[in-house]
Amino acid sequence: MDTTQRTDQQRSADRRRRELLEAADRVVLRDGPGASMNAIAAEAGITKPILYRHFGDKGGLYAALAKRHTDALLGALRAALDAPAGRRERVEQTLDTYLAAIEARPQVYRFLMHPAEGGQPGDAGFDVGKHSAPLLRRMGEELAEVIEERVDLGPGSQQLARVWGHGIVGMMHAAGDWWLGERPCTRAELVRSLADLLWGRLAAAGDKVGGPGF
Repeated sequence: MDTTQRTDQQRSADRRRRELLEAADRVVLRDGPGASMNAIAAEAGITKPILYRHFGDKGGLYAALAKRHTDALLGALRAALDAPAGRRERVEQTLDTYLAAIEARPQVYRFLMHPAEGGQPGDAGFDVGKHSAPLLRRMGEELAEVIEERVDLGPGSQQLARVWGHGIVGMMHAAGDWWLGERPCTRAELVRSLADLLWGRLAAAGDKVGGPGF
C-alpha cells in the first residue's frame, strides 16, 4: 500500500470517527449519563459491533468524548485567562467560563462526571473514579502551567503552582457540581464568592518577570 492510499484511508477513518463522536454527542445531550452504546449505534445508523470496532468498548468511547469536550473547555479557559483585563476580572472570567460551560450542557457534564448514574441493564455504566479523575488532573496540570509561567510565587514556585492549579480545579469542580444540582444562588454570585476565596494570595503575588503577566 503506497503512502497516498494510507493517508486517504486514515483521513476516511478520522472522518468516520468524528461522525460517530457527533452522533454520540447528540445522544448524550438527550440522555445524559443514561446514554447507551445501543442508542449511540442507532443514532449513527450502524450496529453496536461496528461502534466497538472504532472505540473498543464504552470506556474507549467515553475517553474519546471526554477528550473532545475537555479540549474545548480548556481552550475556553485559556481564552479567559488571556483576556485583556485586570487580574481580578480574569479570575472571575475564568471561573465563569467553567460554570457557564457546565450550565449550558448539564447532560454532557453529568455524562462525563457522573456516568454511573445512568447505567443501563446489559450496558454497564462507567467507573467514575477511573474515567473522570484524569480529566480533573489534566485541567489541574494545565492551570498549574499557566500559574507557574505567569505568577511570581518565589522559592518552590513549580510545586506551589501545582498545588494551586489542582486546588483551584478541585474547588471549581466541587462548587460547580453542588451549584448545578441545587442552584442555591446565581452563577454571578457563585463566581464572586469563589473569586473572593482565591483573591488574597493571588492579589499579593506579582507577575513573573519575562512572563505574559496574569
